[in-house]
Amino acid sequence: MSDVVSRREFVASTAVGIAAAAASDIPYPMRPPRPLPPSSRWAAKPVALSSANGLRAAQKAFDMVMQGADTLDAVIEGVKIQELDPNDDSVGYGGLPNAAGVVQLDASCMHGPTKRAGAVGALEGIKTPSEVAKLVLKYTNHIFLVGEGAKRFALQYGFKDEDLLTEHAREVWLHWRANLNPDDDFLDVPEAEHMVVRPTGTINCDAVTPQGDISSVTTTSGLAFKIPGRVGDSPIIGAGQYTDNDVGAAGSTGRGESNIKVCGGFLTVEFMRRGLKPTDACLETLKRVVQLTEKRLLGADGKPKFSLDFYAVNKRGEFGAASLYPGRYAAHDGTEAKLRDTAYLYERPAASR
Repeated sequence: MSDVVSRREFVASTAVGIAAAAASDIPYPMRPPRPLPPSSRWAAKPVALSSANGLRAAQKAFDMVMQGADTLDAVIEGVKIQELDPNDDSVGYGGLPNAAGVVQLDASCMHGPTKRAGAVGALEGIKTPSEVAKLVLKYTNHIFLVGEGAKRFALQYGFKDEDLLTEHAREVWLHWRANLNPDDDFLDVPEAEHMVVRPTGTINCDAVTPQGDISSVTTTSGLAFKIPGRVGDSPIIGAGQYTDNDVGAAGSTGRGESNIKVCGGFLTVEFMRRGLKPTDACLETLKRVVQLTEKRLLGADGKPKFSLDFYAVNKRGEFGAASLYPGRYAAHDGTEAKLRDTAYLYERPAASR
């Protein structure tokens, strides 16, 4: 077959692609949706899994996979549900701010079929960093853009510069700031039912198509009240998430600094490459985390004083998750999207149950 395509053929194929993309309502799609092969020719069991806050993400991603969407388009559209939800203060719009009261967002993604990756860090004013990370992957020869450069890149592609600090997030930040030091110049603010102290939150989503193609994405507003400019594991390829289309994908939520040191996303995929099932691979990665944890982060019983979760799926569509302490995750394996219990290393201390 000739590699030369006539101008007429190119215009016709482009028109079809644009029409399909418009019909699917996917901004900047990796490719237009296409029909699935007959089930008798499926290479994998289709699945979408996510962190516990991603029940809707798992449902959306699975539905799109079954409609023939590209696997990366599916997971990005899934996590965008949480990024655009002002009631989720762990990601996107409504995320809790840094110590200066500014919301800075991080995200990364990997596309198994093309072996490409994209990420943004310390991104301000843009609600959906996962989508910007996908544009870095798709349209640049880079992988990681940060700060003002990442924002400028997003604005060039039509994203709006918006105030991401909701009233709820502002209230939480003011309460935290007022209680930093009893001798400072800030007066205390009234308690509120939903006030929390230095929470962390993230959403990871991974999916496998019937063809066996895999993608992953992780997005977050990071550690609440962090030092401005702090970047956790979420936008770091190989830590917050990692995909190898020949093996599987893995992602994480929880204390980013502890994950970065073990390259947890990559390590989990490597454990699956060696033959471990997804859940077992997640548990092995957690054991490595504990081995590399400083004493100051361990309790008197030698157990970590922080939380960390890993989620994984292999090329056959087998999936699982594990955490340091009992937790939950979301998955859709063809029946319904539902929350499931993670495997875990330790029982939760009695005082925190």
